[in-house]
Amino acid sequence: MKSLLATLLLCSASLAFAHCPNATVCEMKAVDSMMTDTKLEGASLEKIKTMRAEGQKLYDEGRESEALKLLKEARKMLKDAAS
Repeated sequence: MKSLLATLLLCSASLAFAHCPNATVCEMKAVDSMMTDTKLEGASLEKIKTMRAEGQKLYDEGRESEALKLLKEARKMLKDAAS
């Protein structure tokens, strides 16, 4: 029973991220999507755009963990602004 549950959990987790090659790319897509719908303007929006660009740069340099951290922070800022 436990092995069946574990198998189901692993399958559902892998399906959740099937649309993205990795977590960093998923975060970039999420930030891009949220930026189109945000009500943020001015310096706040520019900061998020800068963070998104820096995240892409870090990812391209192979520094994925740093990129992921920065992109998650940008997404959180966008999410907070939407609340």
